[in-house]
Amino acid sequence: MHRRPTIIVAEPEPGQALSTRKLVLETAKFNVLTAHSTDEALDVFQSFPNAACLIAVQGETVDCERVLKFARTIRDDIPLIALSPRQGFKCAPANHHLSSYDPEALVQLMRKLLGDPRQIDPSIQLQKEA
Repeated sequence: MHRRPTIIVAEPEPGQALSTRKLVLETAKFNVLTAHSTDEALDVFQSFPNAACLIAVQGETVDCERVLKFARTIRDDIPLIALSPRQGFKCAPANHHLSSYDPEALVQLMRKLLGDPRQIDPSIQLQKEA
C-alpha cells in the first residue's frame, strides 16, 4: 500500500467544535472524510466510492443501517463498521460493531483491516503524487 487509506465517517454533529473520532483517526495517519447526517454520508460516499472503509455512528442524524446498506449496494468489498454508545447495538449490514467510546479499539481495527499508514514510506507517496 502506497497511499494512506481514506475512511468515511458518518457521525452526528459533535457537541464540541471538532470530532474527537476524526482527530484520533487522523493522528493515526488515516485520511478521514466526515459526514454529519445520513444524506450527507450518502453524498460523500457517492463522491468517494473508492474509500477504504465506511464507519457509521448511530445517532439522531445518522441512520447506520441506511448508510451501510447504501454503501453495500455500490461496493460489496468495503469494510463496514458500526459504532454505537449502546451495548448490544447491531446494525445489520455492518461487518464489525464497536463501542463509540473505545477509540483505541477503532484504531486497532482500522490497522488490522487497512494496514498501518505510519509504515508508508513518505518518499513513495511523494513520487506517486509527482
